[in-house]
Amino acid sequence: MRPHDLNLLMIFDAIMTEGAITRAADRLSMTQPAVSNALSRMRTAWKDELFVKDGRGIQPTSFAKNLWSQIQGPLGELEVAVNPTDFNPATAKRTFRIAATDSIVSIVWGPLRKVIENEAPGINIHAIPNYDMETNKILKDAEAELTFSKLQEPDSVIRAEHVLDPSWVVLMRPDHPLAKTQMTLEDFVAADHLLVSVTGDVTGPTDQVLANLGLKRRVAMSVNQFYNAAPLLKESDLICVAPSLVMEREIFSGELAVFETPIEIISSPLSVMWHKRQDQDAGLQWLRGLVVKFIRERVQRHEMLLSQCCRKAYCAETVKRFMDQRNMDCEEFTPAHLKQGEQEAEITVEQAVNDAKSKVIA
Repeated sequence: MRPHDLNLLMIFDAIMTEGAITRAADRLSMTQPAVSNALSRMRTAWKDELFVKDGRGIQPTSFAKNLWSQIQGPLGELEVAVNPTDFNPATAKRTFRIAATDSIVSIVWGPLRKVIENEAPGINIHAIPNYDMETNKILKDAEAELTFSKLQEPDSVIRAEHVLDPSWVVLMRPDHPLAKTQMTLEDFVAADHLLVSVTGDVTGPTDQVLANLGLKRRVAMSVNQFYNAAPLLKESDLICVAPSLVMEREIFSGELAVFETPIEIISSPLSVMWHKRQDQDAGLQWLRGLVVKFIRERVQRHEMLLSQCCRKAYCAETVKRFMDQRNMDCEEFTPAHLKQGEQEAEITVEQAVNDAKSKVIA
C-alpha cells in the first residue's frame, strides 16, 4: 500500500466517524480545505461519490459503508500497535461518547465527573440517546464507544460485560388503599395499573407471567418515560411495576410505598457493551472500569436499602394455586371427542403392548 493510500483511509475513517467534514478536520487537526481536497482524491482513486449532501449534513454511499466496515478493525489495530499505551488520564485530551438512559446517567455521571475533575481534567463525556434495539448499530457505526443493553444476541464484533440484574417492585402512594402490610395477588390483579412503555406497547413481562397463571390485569394508563410515572403514582390510585433502581429517590425518601411483586418476574441482565475494534484501547478500558465500578457499587448499596423498606407481596402458595386452577380449567375445557380420542389411543397402545408380549411368550 502506498503511503498516501493509508492517509486517505485515515481521513475517510474520520469523516465516517464524525459524520461531517468540519468535525473530521478538528479530529485530525487539519484544515477543512485539506480534508475536502483529500475527499476529492478519494473519489477519484476509488471511483465513487462516497458522500452525498443531506440537508446540512452528509450521508455515506453504499460503497462508503461497505468500505468502512472492512477498514475499521485494521485501522484500530494499527493505532494500538503504533501507540499501545498512549493513555494517561492526567494528561489525556479525549472525548468519549456513551449511549445511556437517564437512569444510567443518574448513577454514573456524578461520580465519574468527580474522578475527571481530580484525575483527568482533559476528558470529556458526552451522552447520546440509547435505543435498546439499536445498540449494536450504534457501536458498529462508531456513534458511541460504550452502550448499555439487555440484548444478549451473539455478535462476533460486539463485546459485553454484565453489570446488573434489575429488581422489579410494585410502587404506589403511601396512603393507597393497598398500602397495607402485605399485598395479595388478588389485590394486585384487581388494581388499576400504570405501565411505563418506551415502545408504546401496552403489555410487558408482568402480563406474560399473569397470562401463564390464567390472570389478566388492567393497564389503565401508560407513559413512555419513568420520569413521568412518579408524579402520577403520588396523585392517583394507580400502581406500577418498575425496576426499583429507576425510582430509587422516591422509594428511599418515602414518597412511594414499595412492595415485592406478587408474581416472579425474571429480569433481563443489563450489560455494558463496546466494539471489538477497541478491545485494546487503553483509554476506553480506563473509562469502562470506572463505569462498571460505579454501577456495581450503587447496585450493592441500593439492594441493601431496598431490603429494609420493601414490603411482602410474593406468596408461592397463591401462585401455585392459580397455576393449578389454570391447568384444571384447561382440562375441563378439553372437548369431549378429544378426551375420548385420547382414551381410545391409550387403549390401543396398551393392546399393542399386550399383543407384543403374547408373541414374545409364544
